[in-house]
Amino acid sequence: MATPTVSDYMIRNVQTVTPDMTVGQVREKMITSSFHGFPIAENEYLLGYVTAKELLRFNDRPDAKIREVMRPGTLCVMPSTSIDDATRVLFRYGLRNLPVVNEEKKIVGIISNIDIVRSQIEKSRPAKVMSVKNLLEQQNGIRFKISNQDVPIKELLPSQKEVYMDELIGRQFEIKRGLNEPLIVIKRRNGYLVVDGHHRIMAAQMMGLGAFKAIVLEPNDLNIRLGLEKTAEKWGLKTLADVKIIEGAKHPLMEVTTMLLPQEQVNGLNERLIEDTDALNR
Repeated sequence: MATPTVSDYMIRNVQTVTPDMTVGQVREKMITSSFHGFPIAENEYLLGYVTAKELLRFNDRPDAKIREVMRPGTLCVMPSTSIDDATRVLFRYGLRNLPVVNEEKKIVGIISNIDIVRSQIEKSRPAKVMSVKNLLEQQNGIRFKISNQDVPIKELLPSQKEVYMDELIGRQFEIKRGLNEPLIVIKRRNGYLVVDGHHRIMAAQMMGLGAFKAIVLEPNDLNIRLGLEKTAEKWGLKTLADVKIIEGAKHPLMEVTTMLLPQEQVNGLNERLIEDTDALNR
């Protein structure tokens, strides 16, 4: 299995600032974005990196050019750098983001703590898949073949009867940000039975996506009815449209995560996610 590299996870559409922008202009750009800093680039060449903390040092000089106040140079990595090495650099120096440059020192991407988290989640996925595979094989006396595919959303068959709206909002933001952890599905004659990933796929459907990455378990006997299918039939689940979206209660993860926050702040978190998702669409 190939070692994951920065190129596999970096964001390629990078927002930068130029050295001829003023402190005030960069400050305004930062305030109106969801970023904590920007690479400084000129003719695509990376010159440095400006953070919100550094801008505060020049708060009394809003008309000063970034060229005049910037610290030349910045830490960076290349697309071929391994994810493990990029993680070490981010952790070692307490960074949120690392610019990615090519051999000509032109900026070609950026990798963040979020992207590192995404890589680690995907790394842990094979163990979960094997656990599901082994359990299904023991329960049903059949064998499964594993493959990776983009599956059409319209062919997905649910096995979970409820999802939470607050979690769907969060999942939409994750998908837009690239955290589209693959589903685990089972190949059936009439489609793909969803084992893991109902919030992900419902969020993707709301976003108008036509397909989603999935790890597909294909049994050697498609005629055997699985326990998940029997339960879905009992609940009347035939398509994703049959899954109920709960709007008045919190997903268990959000219940724990926000238990110390006033309700208005909790509402604000979702509003911010919606705004950030809209911004990623533009």
